[in-house]
Amino acid sequence: MADTDPDELERRIARTRAELARTVDAIADRVSPKRVAERTVADVRTRAGHLVGSVGDALGMTSRPARQEGDADQLWDEGPPNLAPVLIGVGAVLVIGAAVVLLRRRNRRR
Repeated sequence: MADTDPDELERRIARTRAELARTVDAIADRVSPKRVAERTVADVRTRAGHLVGSVGDALGMTSRPARQEGDADQLWDEGPPNLAPVLIGVGAVLVIGAAVVLLRRRNRRR
């Protein structure tokens, strides 16, 4: 009759409590505003990095790792890249995105 042994029941209850506490802590950690914000920031950074990389590839600007030794002015072989086209492209994407959001909101109100 191991099922009715009080010591075994107490051990099972203690084990179940510990598992439940870990589960509740994991859920609380996952939905905490701080963790959600951290995950969102990490996701935005990753997506922005991919966007910048793809825009750079489309414009023929490939990123190269910076050299640590030497003068800071010698980071690029041909001089610093012209970032104006990249910035214009990002700005255009932001303007178009904002226009789409505003139009959708306006259409929902009607």
